[in-house]
Amino acid sequence: MRFAVVGHVEWIEFARVSHMPVAGEIIDASDSFHEAAGSAAVAAVQLAKLGGGADFFTALGDDERGGLAAARLTELGVTVHAARRDAATRWGFVHLDDHGERTITIVGERLVPHGADPLPWERLDAADAVFVSGGDASAMRQARRARVLVATPRAAAGLSGVQVDALVGSGHDRLEQVDPLDPPPHLVVTTRGAEGGEWHGTEHRRGTWKAAAIDGDVVDAYGAGDTFAGGLTYALGAGCDTDAALAFAARCGAANLRGRGPYEGQLTEA
Repeated sequence: MRFAVVGHVEWIEFARVSHMPVAGEIIDASDSFHEAAGSAAVAAVQLAKLGGGADFFTALGDDERGGLAAARLTELGVTVHAARRDAATRWGFVHLDDHGERTITIVGERLVPHGADPLPWERLDAADAVFVSGGDASAMRQARRARVLVATPRAAAGLSGVQVDALVGSGHDRLEQVDPLDPPPHLVVTTRGAEGGEWHGTEHRRGTWKAAAIDGDVVDAYGAGDTFAGGLTYALGAGCDTDAALAFAARCGAANLRGRGPYEGQLTEA
């Protein structure tokens, strides 16, 4: 099977703290690390772990963070196809508290691929499923070459006129609440963390699912939702029905919570 992702990268600096600092407070971090992350990158790595590889169409700044992000994602099994921009690669800072909760600050403009970028878009013809987090309208039309197209609401600006098979977003994130797409997606999935979530589809079909059990302690919540999206893309590309695909995606999201950073806890093909 073949999978791909179209979207953005963020270089993230993590710091583990006992609690979120209040205004004016100075707090010591007990651990710190950095990663190439962001919703598209996290989904791409999850797909690579499940499917033996994934193509990632993105845009990176012509700076040190851009080079580091490309190298790290390649190390994680992702084939990176990146257009270079004369701009800074977006980055962020994440506080991780003792309960595993993450609080995120993002700096800079999100860099996304354009359909006119000289990238090997023809590789999408053979893709069983593609996940998109962002891109211009032409890039979204390129992504539609795949058999199954899964999107986050953050990609909505480029999706007008593009038929989406599944739209997946967080019910707790105000940035993922958007106006209905035209044409409407075949499946709309709304996640609600530990509460599970709900879905609705064509012909008035709708349902809910429960969050999967977490086998161990919650270590780090960063990337759990994006890992869920990667798992959903994999399952739909594999031909699973809605209930089975959501159950599998829930397993992926729960597994992610057990690991340090966005990748340590992700499920693998094994």
